[in-house]
Amino acid sequence: MVPHLITALTGPINELEARILESMPAIERWFRLEWMEHTPPFYCSVDLRNAGFKLAPVDTNLYPGGFNNLTPEMLPLAVQAAMAAVEKICPEAKNLLLIPEKHTRNPFYLTNVRRLMQIFSQAGLNVRLGSLDSEVTTATTLNLPDGGELVVEPLLRSRGRLGLKDFDPCTILLNNDLSAGIPKVLEGLHEQYVLPPLHAGWAVRRKTQHFQAYEEVAKKFAKLLGMDPWLINPMFAQCGQVNFAESAGLDCVRSNVDALLTKIRRKYKEYGINEKPFAIVKADNGTYGMGIMTVRDAKELDEINRRTRNKMSVIKDGQTVSEVIIQEGVPTYERVNDAVAEPVVYMIDRYVVGGFYRVHAERGIDENLNAPGSSFVPLAFAESNHLPRPGEKPGVSAPNRFYMYGVIGRLAMLAASYELEATDPDAEVYD
Repeated sequence: MVPHLITALTGPINELEARILESMPAIERWFRLEWMEHTPPFYCSVDLRNAGFKLAPVDTNLYPGGFNNLTPEMLPLAVQAAMAAVEKICPEAKNLLLIPEKHTRNPFYLTNVRRLMQIFSQAGLNVRLGSLDSEVTTATTLNLPDGGELVVEPLLRSRGRLGLKDFDPCTILLNNDLSAGIPKVLEGLHEQYVLPPLHAGWAVRRKTQHFQAYEEVAKKFAKLLGMDPWLINPMFAQCGQVNFAESAGLDCVRSNVDALLTKIRRKYKEYGINEKPFAIVKADNGTYGMGIMTVRDAKELDEINRRTRNKMSVIKDGQTVSEVIIQEGVPTYERVNDAVAEPVVYMIDRYVVGGFYRVHAERGIDENLNAPGSSFVPLAFAESNHLPRPGEKPGVSAPNRFYMYGVIGRLAMLAASYELEATDPDAEVYD
């Protein structure tokens, strides 16, 4: 199943698809050399937007939920990638402690946790769940929608190690994005690997740092292919010291939105694109599609109502928004069953293990789809993206389209590894 693209807009993306396919050996070699220099994040998911004239990542999540949305056919690949990832970090690993989000009874999220446990068990590890929630004082059973259950246990800290009762893990895998800050219990651990590292959490991480790194990666990649990096890179700007609730710092947002829209218009003119540009203003840290707004004209910021101000001022775990990224809006011209859709690519170690479409029937092509009412269609990646079919007409082959998505997803993952190296508090500094 190839997602339906509005045909008038498929031209340049078909060109990009053709160029990526004919450059496949060079691309794979380039990635191989990059991974010799840089360590991929343990796992990640990347939200892409396909405008027909441009294909770009708009968000990279280093603590991906949603593994439950991958089809069972993708599991062997995920298990293999998990084996490779664990082997690199702790080859003799026997026990894995998985720490999920706290306070959550969301059945979809819990099904994702079970899927992760399944992947790592099949990769040869004993997997148990430990909770950061102080209210979990004994082993607690959580029920799943299909009648299954998960057992979450209280964490035990002894000197420099973290574990559970009668369970001493070599590796601690976080599926909790640390939006509320880095818990003391995770700090100063010795001889145990915490994955992803603590500075990958939203307490430290900023989207602008990620997209700065992505810009660097996109330029290198575009040079390899002899193309304009803009075709795969969303332009952006940043504002700090913003307070939406009190309308403070909005001048910075206005002027940056205005400047960005002017740049996009220039690019649209260069490529003969007859579209109305827009910008996305969102919290510079945080996830779950919170604190995001679409702006089509800087003047709109003069009239934002209280509801929008409230929505923009607080994100997950009640964290106040004080920094925002202003990102070039990439419309999505993909449709699944007539609803607006965007592809999400999932990776473990340096491998693409699958993906799905996030679909939202009530949202427009220029709006955030990660919102209540969205659904997930895993069918799109049912055919392997690892076996593209060179020679097929662009735009008609599912494996070719998904190979292309996998390439852009891996570029974002490589950017995340650049970003984590640059922000690593323990990195050795060379003069």
